[in-house]
Amino acid sequence: MKSLLHNTIPSINRSSGIKSSSIESNSRAYLQFPRANGAKFLLSRQQKRQLTVNSVVDSASVDQYYGLTESDARNPTLSTSFRSQRDRKPNLTVLEAQTRVCTGPTQTKPLTEAQAFKVLDTILRSAKGDLKDEEQVSKAQLGAFFAAMTIRANTFPEATQWSEGERRAMDAYWPHLVRTLPSDIIFLADPEGSIMRLGSSIGPQYVGNGSHEMRLVGALREVLAGGHLGYEEVQGVLKDVLPLLEHDTVSESLLSAFLIGQRMNRETDRELKAYCLAFDDELGPVPVADVRSLTHYGEPYDGNTRFFRSTLFVAAVRSCYNEASLLHGVDWMPPKGGITEEQMLKFMGANTCITPLQAKTLLEDEAVGFAYVSQREARPSLYSLIEMREHIKKRPPLATTEKVQQFVRATGKEAMVAGFYHEGYEEPLLMLMRRRGVHAGLVVKGEEGALSMTMKMRSINASKGLPVNYCSGFRSLNTPPHYDVDGVSRESFSLIVDANEYGFEPSETPRTDRSVSKNIELGLDALRGEKGPAYDRIVLNAGMTDHLLGCSGAEDVSTALDRARDAIDSGKALTRFLSYIKISHKLK
Repeated sequence: MKSLLHNTIPSINRSSGIKSSSIESNSRAYLQFPRANGAKFLLSRQQKRQLTVNSVVDSASVDQYYGLTESDARNPTLSTSFRSQRDRKPNLTVLEAQTRVCTGPTQTKPLTEAQAFKVLDTILRSAKGDLKDEEQVSKAQLGAFFAAMTIRANTFPEATQWSEGERRAMDAYWPHLVRTLPSDIIFLADPEGSIMRLGSSIGPQYVGNGSHEMRLVGALREVLAGGHLGYEEVQGVLKDVLPLLEHDTVSESLLSAFLIGQRMNRETDRELKAYCLAFDDELGPVPVADVRSLTHYGEPYDGNTRFFRSTLFVAAVRSCYNEASLLHGVDWMPPKGGITEEQMLKFMGANTCITPLQAKTLLEDEAVGFAYVSQREARPSLYSLIEMREHIKKRPPLATTEKVQQFVRATGKEAMVAGFYHEGYEEPLLMLMRRRGVHAGLVVKGEEGALSMTMKMRSINASKGLPVNYCSGFRSLNTPPHYDVDGVSRESFSLIVDANEYGFEPSETPRTDRSVSKNIELGLDALRGEKGPAYDRIVLNAGMTDHLLGCSGAEDVSTALDRARDAIDSGKALTRFLSYIKISHKLK
């Protein structure tokens, strides 16, 4: 699969290469950006490039040139500032407890007696109305916490069941809690009246309010007992309750319990498929782009907090040789709340309200060839869960399935790429990709669970499990239409990509530490041809992705990597990137 990389790599620096490239030969090609007051102004491409690369770290420049106002963010350079100010914040004491108990059968860390007493006292005082505003424990937190405690008591192995301290704390507080908490929380805490030593008939008799809640309660009884649900049962629940509205049809506590409970029980394939496909038809038929090749990129929606996130720039590179890319995500997502593609695009002034139909136009545009679609525009039902997901704390099943979406389809070959971190989710992701009917699929264990491969050498003290740069996937050996899944002959593969074997010098991945502007600066400098770790990371991920997916012209690894380098060194990739920002505002 691998081949030797030609050792002669042309050197292009700021003074000789990019500045005399085709970018400046098109000096009268203008980019138009909105100002905060609605007026527009024109910048030449050369001015635009100089502004974005040299001034993007200056918040004042960003505010002036990109129209960001104080209402957008207090400090638009930080990923944390993209969190919606309208969303309620969770109670931190209970949230910390959820970090320990709302997880899997081997990862859960029981609370100490002191921690358990503090958490239950906080819950009791909140239920009595003694805590105000952000100190209050939300319904979603109560649902997630008590569902986790119940599942641990019912099904988890001894090491992750309740500790003696947790039992003593519950014995002390439950007589008060059972008289104070609403019926739906009492149901979640003791659904069969068998967990608490002080029995209650509320849990066994609880059915919920209304038909939608009754269906959810029925499903929860199975989940709280450690059981699993059928495909149609999961889809039915999701479609009943989403999107979340001001006047909810079900209790937030019940829905949060459902979401975290399914993750704690380790979802089955049929449950994951239900989450993945539930809202495919939410906005009607999926647009079909007239392109010969389309790759869907599924980065973790909660972003990067430490390292350079390169996929947006990789997409610009691949578009130069007609490998179209569709990226998707959100502006901000818990639990990490890291840097996302939408933050970078918004920071640079691009239109981030692109619909799937408008994305089709960008993919077909010969001057662009890639697009980004926000979950807000494509799946409003799932987007409505962001605040609840912050209060759940741990990742729900959607954190896996939202990475495997087809917001636009193609007339030609389709492929999917997704990142993962926790071992065991690589095969479910590939299963979902096959279910989508794509011709090729690839999962990558990158740093922070992102899908980017790195040049960093693996430490001899690296943790057990799959290493960073582990890749697994499949390629079709024939190319039937995308809807003709049956009969497709696939070649499966798995490998660990060692960048050193392809001529790259080992290097640490550039750190960005939640700085959106730093991530942009690194990416744009690389697209200008500045050699270094960011440049190498973009080249490696563009070329290796082409090769592993079986893209035309990428059969040989060295050829694929050289093609990616040429897209950057010629200035074409930067031109495409800036064209995206310009053209995104012209779409109707």
